[in-house]
Amino acid sequence: MEQQKQRIELMDAARGLSIFLMVFHHFFYDLWVFAGAPRWLFHNFLFDPLQIFFAGLFILISGVSSNFSHSNVLRGAKVLGIALVITLVTTVMDMPIVFGILHFLGVCMLFYGLTQKLWQRVNEKLPWLVPALCLAGILLTAKLVNGYPTTTPHLWMFGLVTPEFQSADYFPLLPWFFVFLFGTWAGKYVREGRLPKWFYETKVPFFPMLGRHTLLIYVVHQPILYGLTMLIVLLFGKGN
Repeated sequence: MEQQKQRIELMDAARGLSIFLMVFHHFFYDLWVFAGAPRWLFHNFLFDPLQIFFAGLFILISGVSSNFSHSNVLRGAKVLGIALVITLVTTVMDMPIVFGILHFLGVCMLFYGLTQKLWQRVNEKLPWLVPALCLAGILLTAKLVNGYPTTTPHLWMFGLVTPEFQSADYFPLLPWFFVFLFGTWAGKYVREGRLPKWFYETKVPFFPMLGRHTLLIYVVHQPILYGLTMLIVLLFGKGN
């Protein structure tokens, strides 16, 4: 079938919904940490699983989008460069982000860009292999999502952390890489127009606009939220 060349609004909407929920999640975190709001505002039965859902959706869509990129290597280098600047700034602020969502995505994009032809050959010869690998990888490494303890330093990229490790935002390669990789596999079918017609024609208000500017939103949202939180503390005082 003819390959899709125009933006798919439903994908932009899914990405936009993910970044929208992430902003609210980070705002509740700021209120808890800096404004003394109760812990349940950030950690509760609703937002804990929801955080996994919107993070997974965002990573999945990023994998799908790799099939539409002119250069995943350049795309990954750009995202990783911005992530390293964020690490520098947050370290100065004494709330370091060592391997957050942008670090993770930058590494995944670079890796996929460098190995893309290999994965394409695998998908042509054994189209079932990548989804099977991803499912097995997620099931086997899911317990590493929050950082599995170890005494060996410098393995935090893979989800193995020492007790001293700290990162205000943390997305290790295991198991999240398998979500990204599954997205790259699914993206081939999306790009070739092999999904139902409604997937390509559905129109959604508001969220597609956010989805087209997720990188900018991610970079600027936390300083804005921090300033808003400090304003709340100034006007109403800090909670207990």
